[in-house]
Amino acid sequence: MADLLKDPAGRRVGFIDIGTNSIRLLLVKHDPEYSYRVLTQQKETVRLGEGEFSDGRLQPEAMQRAILVCRKFTELAKAQGAEHLVAVATSATRDAVNRDEFLARLESEAGLRVQVISGREEARLIYLGICSGIHIGGRQAFFIDIGGGSTEVIAGDQHQYQYLDSLKLGAIRLTQTFLAGEKGPIAPARYGAIQEHVRHVAVRSLQQLRNYPLGLAYGSSGTIENLAEVTCRHFYKRRLQKDDTISTDQLSQVIRMLCALPLEERRKVDGLNPERADIIIGGAAIIETILQELRIAGFAVSERGLRDGLLLDYLARHHNQVPLRLQSVLKLGRSCGFDEPHAAKVAALALQLFDEAARLGLHGYDAAERELLEYAALLHDIGAFVSYTNHQAHSYYLVSNADLLGFNQEEIAIVAATAFYHRKAIPRKKHPQFAGLPKAAQKKVTVLSVLLRIAESLDRSHGGIIRRVGLAKGTADKVILQLEAEQDCHLELWGLQNHAAAFAEAFGRPLQIRVGGNSRP
Repeated sequence: MADLLKDPAGRRVGFIDIGTNSIRLLLVKHDPEYSYRVLTQQKETVRLGEGEFSDGRLQPEAMQRAILVCRKFTELAKAQGAEHLVAVATSATRDAVNRDEFLARLESEAGLRVQVISGREEARLIYLGICSGIHIGGRQAFFIDIGGGSTEVIAGDQHQYQYLDSLKLGAIRLTQTFLAGEKGPIAPARYGAIQEHVRHVAVRSLQQLRNYPLGLAYGSSGTIENLAEVTCRHFYKRRLQKDDTISTDQLSQVIRMLCALPLEERRKVDGLNPERADIIIGGAAIIETILQELRIAGFAVSERGLRDGLLLDYLARHHNQVPLRLQSVLKLGRSCGFDEPHAAKVAALALQLFDEAARLGLHGYDAAERELLEYAALLHDIGAFVSYTNHQAHSYYLVSNADLLGFNQEEIAIVAATAFYHRKAIPRKKHPQFAGLPKAAQKKVTVLSVLLRIAESLDRSHGGIIRRVGLAKGTADKVILQLEAEQDCHLELWGLQNHAAAFAEAFGRPLQIRVGGNSRP
């Protein structure tokens, strides 16, 4: 199994994102044997871009607010042992004619050296950040982040972006241009003019983005989070949840409601941050217009963004890369002190069984389910960290509540349930671990857990005795499990007998076990 991000020193690194509206800090510690651990996340609204877009200059009061926050964040990071700070500034600083003055003051007064990044680099980092918290595989998706001064748009899949752009459209920028000092309701004609401006600025990007099959959409930033929160409370009378999807039609209805309210009433809307009420209409016009132009039916919200992308980019530059989902799984296993050689052996055997069963036509699953089986195999014994007695139940709880990066909730539930059924009970609808799954997921767990049960028994001694496994067609519709062993494997064979019934139930075929040339019924 690949080693993860090894760093004997356990370095602490801080990442600071100086945006047009807010400044964010992410402080992490590299754990010696696996990826990283978040120590703190901080955010302060400073309105750095306030008043800038009329004359192109950062205003003295705004610069002073930003410097004070950056000094506080720098001191906080260093007090917690940060050896290195990675700080970037985006649209407001990027576009300011007096940016050199601001950067010099940041270094002299806050002790912070800041890199100004391009709009496309900002888009790339946002893409990395959002993708670190989702799993879409090879499907194409649209990503959007609405900042105070710019909006980043991306098309890509899980592993690579195909298109990046940064638009001079932001919640503060549009508010200052179209709604400066406006305290009353926003008339439809005024809002329509903002939308027309968005179309004009984004026209070339929209033309390019229409070339991609963008059925999925993910949005990040405070503007998008606030709009989604208001939409959930308005339509569902509850808070926004992790896997919620907001439809474009729902969003449009909420925006009309917000436009009809004067500013002071808008501040009282359930789910809306009062400090964002004055700029929310400008940001809303951006996302609504772009979704409508691309004919995207809705979007999910990501809590990740630029600062998370800075972290992933730093790790990629300083360490050998391992797929994010595997990083998350190994991090959990190692934090529970799991027997890694045994886990890796069980995973290898389970994958051999999966491939052999597919070859015989025993199941129709592909790489997605194969990957989930591997992760369940790696984590099947972590519950022993709590207690070996009933450890499969503890494994289920730990996996279910670990917030594994890059997984959706159904995938986590499948991995957890597959690990739960690696011993003792087989899946039954009366079990809460199984009953709450959709029917398609239940079938996956039934198949994957049988393969895991067999693989686990084949390394029951934790000695790696079984070299490889194979499946073959036998007489009378039997399936023959063929084993190649380094030495006597009676302990492994003893455990296998308990799984023949589960195999027959899952695949509708009796199982016969054969070691070398000897067959055991």
